Amino acid sequence: MSSKERQRAAARRARLEKEMAERTTRARRRRQAQAIVGASAALLLVVAGTVWLVSSLGDDSSTDSTASADTAECAFTPIPADQRTPQIKDVGLPDNQQPNTGTETLTIDTNLGQITAKVDRSDTPCTTASFTHLAEQNFFDNTKCHRLVTEGIKVLQCGDPSATGDGWRETDGTGGPSYRLAEENLPTDKRPPYPEGVIAMANSGQPGSTGSQFFIVYGDSPLDPNYTVLGTVTGGLDIVKQVAAAGDDKAYAQQAGGGHPKKEVTITDLTVGASQG
Repeated sequence: MSSKERQRAAARRARLEKEMAERTTRARRRRQAQAIVGASAALLLVVAGTVWLVSSLGDDSSTDSTASADTAECAFTPIPADQRTPQIKDVGLPDNQQPNTGTETLTIDTNLGQITAKVDRSDTPCTTASFTHLAEQNFFDNTKCHRLVTEGIKVLQCGDPSATGDGWRETDGTGGPSYRLAEENLPTDKRPPYPEGVIAMANSGQPGSTGSQFFIVYGDSPLDPNYTVLGTVTGGLDIVKQVAAAGDDKAYAQQAGGGHPKKEVTITDLTVGASQG
């Protein structure tokens, strides 16, 4: 091999070595870049997963679980203006979100004495809220218990804002607030459904027609279980029995039964408050 050929061979080797070195360097840089990208993506996934987990745990342990455990969603349906009679009293609507824990004391002051009852919000959160709303507006004050039944069932019915004044009127028993609500706590598994001492809500016989009228059961009554059981009398049931003993005037004998109590009962004040103890 001549001197020139050796020089050309050495030059080719040098070029090849340089190209191999450059290729090696580029490959190393690609691997480093890929490793950085992969690590970054993995880090992002870890961070995103951590944020989701914390958010989920936070939601479960606070807002959502607390709301579902301690409140009820109530539906108070307004009566359309063109369907309201003069016996309907406009009182607005209670809030839809209502607590469903704790007990309340229902206190009914009458011209004959005081009647008290225990109300459990876990059984009737919406009905209790409605009663509280009406009581705060003095809805029941100076209204008469307009119906007494002594045969078949034993109930004294009250809560009609039109049952006022010195004399009875044909419209007594048709009044209520400007909204209706669904029935709650129906005693479908109780016998009798409405035992002595129960306070329950009257309605028109149609679902979702509960208003303000209620009845106090002074003797076991075999009514169909279609009426919300609001609470249980804790004091004053003897007053209701005294009224029942005096009888009624049979004004409703051809309709729903019973009549105006001969011994008049007027609600002077009605309140709903937290039970003590």
